[in-house]
Amino acid sequence: MKTGGKEIRIIISGGGTGGHLFPAIAIANALKRLEPSARILFVGATGKMEMQKVPEAGYEITGLPVAGMVRGGGIRNVRVAWKLLRSIIKSARIIRSFKPDVVVGVGGYASGPVLRQAQQKHIPTLIQEQNSYAGVTNKLLARKAARICVAYEGMDRYFPGDKILFTGNPVRQPYDDLEPLKAEAIEHFRLKTGMPVVLVLGGSLGAGTINDSIGGGIETVEHSGVQMIWQTGSHYYDRVRELAEEKAVMNIRVTGFINRMDLAYAAADIIISRAGAGTISELALVGKPVILVPSPNVAEDHQTHNARALADREAAIMVKDVDADRELIKTTLALVNDLSLKTTLSDNIKKLAIKNADEMIAREVLKLVRR
Repeated sequence: MKTGGKEIRIIISGGGTGGHLFPAIAIANALKRLEPSARILFVGATGKMEMQKVPEAGYEITGLPVAGMVRGGGIRNVRVAWKLLRSIIKSARIIRSFKPDVVVGVGGYASGPVLRQAQQKHIPTLIQEQNSYAGVTNKLLARKAARICVAYEGMDRYFPGDKILFTGNPVRQPYDDLEPLKAEAIEHFRLKTGMPVVLVLGGSLGAGTINDSIGGGIETVEHSGVQMIWQTGSHYYDRVRELAEEKAVMNIRVTGFINRMDLAYAAADIIISRAGAGTISELALVGKPVILVPSPNVAEDHQTHNARALADREAAIMVKDVDADRELIKTTLALVNDLSLKTTLSDNIKKLAIKNADEMIAREVLKLVRR
């Protein structure tokens, strides 16, 4: 699309984690479906995953030397402040050179400097807030944002209500019709038909608390009458594989990474996961009973807020990270045998699913261009 003969240009800024990056790429893909001629530039943080993943997805990206503050960092935070200043200066240059019609912020270190520079130049900005608890940067940027797309109700606690649009979070692929894949999934993971399956998600790198909690009770799981697909993350795979071999477990499939998440979700009867916003959006589409173990090691404890938002709606069970070693396996095995609770959790998490979040957000971006 062109406005007055001018090519549409859109910057998408942010990243750092999959929870920020995958929605950003989904929005970019939706924009290209709606307006194939639009030019999209990503701005990320140098050294973070977006610098590799965005080019793989077919988009151009430039990096900022920005980094997060270190708690009790002392002299290290002086360097962080210097990197922030350099990032602000570079963001201004990017804005002048690329001349975007709209700037989209998806969260992460690079999002703040770019949106701030765009707002100072009166370029429309859109914030995509994935979490149920808004971070400090987004709350500050919201005052001059044209539109704020959110994934949870009640976000007018943090943002101006007239700027909010409830869209949900974009996900990597549709996961809402998995039943036809069940037989293929059972065969793919070498599982037994008719025996309950628990899917444990440790993330790409791994969740230490979840892995340690399952590992500490691996024999209990093995003799409980359930099967398990245990995705450990790359950092924990060798240790967990050795433990599984040592204990000679037969009903637990250990893997560092799952390429076919659709098959993993299709096989699962119960899912154990961290509580990142993007993951929760996927789990809502999947619609299976979920136990969330929120990581306490994220900015402003976002995952705990996300998990509590679901637990308060009886859409998931929350097990605190500090309690996981004592409670996780016990809670999981109790849920396996509680048909009523499984049905309640499944029904309620499905109510939170939004299938076309990427296109809803993309259309809002294009409205800002036209305006």
